[in-house]
Amino acid sequence: MSVKAVMSNLVIYRGREGQLSFILHRLTGLGILLFLAVHVVDTSTVFFFPSLYKDAIAVYRSVPFMIGEIFLVFSVIYHGVNGARIAILDLYLVKNWETRTQRNSVSWTLVLSILLWLPAAFIMGSNVLEKLGI
Repeated sequence: MSVKAVMSNLVIYRGREGQLSFILHRLTGLGILLFLAVHVVDTSTVFFFPSLYKDAIAVYRSVPFMIGEIFLVFSVIYHGVNGARIAILDLYLVKNWETRTQRNSVSWTLVLSILLWLPAAFIMGSNVLEKLGI
C-alpha cells in the first residue's frame, strides 16, 4: 500500500472518537520518538563536543523549549494511558467489545490523561512565566 493511500484513508475515515484516539496515539508516539532522538544526539555531545553541550542546554532553557516540554509531558502521559487502554480492551475485555464501550474508554482516557497532566503543566507553566518575568 502506498503512502498516499494510507494518508488518504486517515483523512477519509470518519471513526469519531476512535479516529481521534488513533491519531493522538500516533502523534504522541512520534513526538516522544523525536524527543528521544534529539536527546540521544544531545547527550552524545557531552563526550564528543563538551562546549556544544553547554550551548544546547542554554537553548533548552529557552521559553519555546520549555513550552515544548509541557506538551512532551502530555504526550508521554496520554501515550501511556491510551496504550494501557488498548492493551486492557484488546487482551482482557475482548468479549465486552462494543462501540459504546470503546467510545467511553476513549473519553475516560483523555480525561484521565488531562487530570494527570494538569499538575505538571501548572508547575512547568509557572516556570515559564517566571522565566518571562511575569
